Amino acid sequence: MHSTAYTRHLLFTPPPALSARRRASSTVRMALLEDGPTVAVVGVTGAVGQEFLQVLSQRDFPYSSLKLLASRRSAGKQIPFQGKMYTVEELVPESFDGVDIALFSAGGGISKELGPVAVEKGAIVVDNSSAFRMDPNVPLVIPEVNPEAMSHIRLKGRNGKGAIIANPNCSTIICLMGVTPLHRHAKVVRMVVSTYQAASGAGAAAMEELALQTSEVLDGKKPTCKIFKQQYAFNVFSHNSSLLPNGYNEEEMKLVKETRKIWNNDEVKVTATCMRVATMRAHGESVNLQFENPLDEDTARQILQKAPGVVIIDDREMNNFPTPLGVSNKDEVAVGRIRQDISRDDNRGLDLWVCGDQIRKGAALNAVQIAEMLL
Repeated sequence: MHSTAYTRHLLFTPPPALSARRRASSTVRMALLEDGPTVAVVGVTGAVGQEFLQVLSQRDFPYSSLKLLASRRSAGKQIPFQGKMYTVEELVPESFDGVDIALFSAGGGISKELGPVAVEKGAIVVDNSSAFRMDPNVPLVIPEVNPEAMSHIRLKGRNGKGAIIANPNCSTIICLMGVTPLHRHAKVVRMVVSTYQAASGAGAAAMEELALQTSEVLDGKKPTCKIFKQQYAFNVFSHNSSLLPNGYNEEEMKLVKETRKIWNNDEVKVTATCMRVATMRAHGESVNLQFENPLDEDTARQILQKAPGVVIIDDREMNNFPTPLGVSNKDEVAVGRIRQDISRDDNRGLDLWVCGDQIRKGAALNAVQIAEMLL
């Protein structure tokens, strides 16, 4: 019986200058911040906005100044960051004066309205919404997968100009982190994905509602249903995004279209079924792959063991595999249940189970990694 221990590989390697700063003492690092970029966090009071701050701090992202931006309702709130209190400012066009990097997670409407304004003022916008993902002039980037897509973009202080870089959808990021290393080796021709998506994908209010409903149901009370139209606690239902005429919902079509764009391959066949499950902040995804070239499961494990940002949890003897709870608050995407597709007899099919933290690698971490590539 095959047994693979928990195997860790380092995340995407940051630029050399950033690595050097991390090795330096805190005193030196603080001095170096004086020549760092001006960073703005848009939608800072939301779940992803708060995660932006955690990731920026944990990765010692260099900055000379920091702007925390949100709606008028949140303006004036005090937020601590690296030993200092910051006042949340109302998001207005003038907010981007002098900003080098703007991390957006305030919804597609805000991104469409103010993203171009920030670009016009010279900022690089890393946008977490779906507003620009399928724009042919906007790179859609997972740093471990297709960093070359943004190689032409530079900060204005480095002879660059304003631009938008789109963060892919969370389910796409988590899926392609586990699948792309195998795609590079044997070329995926068809991918079937079923997602089991957490509350965090619908925002902080959805996470709060899931916690509230769980308590209410256990107490025998009628659950409060404000974010979703039906009970979420102890339930599974079709993803709450809009249904399209072809019977797919928007979340499913994001996986189809974004995969093709990121891989620069319009021929790859992708189909998806996306579900909400009552987990808090990490997604699980069942993935069936059909390859152009043969690929056995042992070779697949060897490939994934070397893949940046990926860990393998695939212990058949102990029945230990990735779980949403196990990857919560973790940077890496976990892959397990790696097995040959027995419906095929040509060694060209594999099944995988992939889990990743939706707020972290599915959103904030990926965006900050993109920003690091600009340094």
